[in-house]
Amino acid sequence: MADVLVLYYSRKGATEALAREVCKGIDAVDGMSARLRTVPTVSAVTEATEDAVPDSGPPYATNADLDECAGLVLGSPSNFGNMAASLKHFLDGTVADWFRGVLVGKPAGVFASTGSLHGGQESTLLSMSIPLLHHGMIIVGLPYTEQALSTTTTGGTPYGPTHVTWNRDPDSLSDEEKELCRALGRRVAEIAQRLQD
Repeated sequence: MADVLVLYYSRKGATEALAREVCKGIDAVDGMSARLRTVPTVSAVTEATEDAVPDSGPPYATNADLDECAGLVLGSPSNFGNMAASLKHFLDGTVADWFRGVLVGKPAGVFASTGSLHGGQESTLLSMSIPLLHHGMIIVGLPYTEQALSTTTTGGTPYGPTHVTWNRDPDSLSDEEKELCRALGRRVAEIAQRLQD
């Protein structure tokens, strides 16, 4: 069984809901398993403010997760059209992995959530793709053969799945958003599997 790492940061639950749907897509591929991880919140205080292990939810990611994964799917809320600082902080700590080529040739996908329709979803997806390209990863998107991409009225782009909360319950994903998350998970897992063979 090979793992695809689903690494995300979520403050209010929407990005976590997307991550869990991506995991379902990965787990639907025989021989592949989703490894769900998050990152701690970055604080303006210069001393550690969070425990090393979260009180609930998935564990915090470590660099070993990157080394052990066959693929990676990265998710973040959009903060002014960019990934969240907490996720960027984690990625900034992967320089040693970059030198060793830990992620070279592995497939990667991205997903994002925002509070409003024009909240910077696509630029956030692109901002997450840049460090993955530097790591030598193979970026996997969503082709228009995914029917939900053409019918969605909520979220989704060819760069990756998205979600707009519109001040609703943050984890109230539309059927199309769920479908696109699962499709991305499946695509990354299938490509990871082919590359391993």
